[in-house]
Amino acid sequence: MKMLVKPMGRGYMTNCYILIKNNRSIVIDPGIGSVEWIVRNAPDPLAALNTHGHSDHTYGCAILQQELKIPIYIRQEDNFMLNIDYFGMNQRPCVADYLVSDEEPITIGDFCFKFVYFPGHSPGCSMIEFEDRIFSGDFIFNDCVGRYDFPTSNGSDMKRSLEKFMRLYGADGIDDRPLYPGHDKPTSIQKARAFIPKFIAMIDNQ
Repeated sequence: MKMLVKPMGRGYMTNCYILIKNNRSIVIDPGIGSVEWIVRNAPDPLAALNTHGHSDHTYGCAILQQELKIPIYIRQEDNFMLNIDYFGMNQRPCVADYLVSDEEPITIGDFCFKFVYFPGHSPGCSMIEFEDRIFSGDFIFNDCVGRYDFPTSNGSDMKRSLEKFMRLYGADGIDDRPLYPGHDKPTSIQKARAFIPKFIAMIDNQ
């Protein structure tokens, strides 16, 4: 599976990803200014997946859906951010085609993936697993975790999500799949396990 990545949106630099297999593709987090790049580089796009509903990750969804007929997937708790211009950024509204409500595998063409639910940064914040790689959105970054001070964020949820990550990933010391975040450079499961306890303790002390 081939992967392309490009930071999008001046000031935001939100990573938009394209996964390509057998001349078909999946888009992840089509943010501000991403549509032209997607059209040029994503052969036969089957779906656009969103790690969460913040505009810097979803700005291109309506155009992809309404003009290019690409179905949109998002965790159901964040769909409300697509329905209106929630952040006042002149984002065209849309309603996702598929509202993800569980963590079961989803297959589209030759792609198999699942949304793993980690609320805190947003109500529907998720990581998206594809085979040997994980797209962590704004949940986990290269050396820190996502903010939880937005109006729709929740520190208690973030703490529980970080604890869930520690249970699900890498406790055997072997699983060290790469994590591709919504901003900046990649990290890995084991690197994240090293700094997550610090952030759990930080939330406890607030």
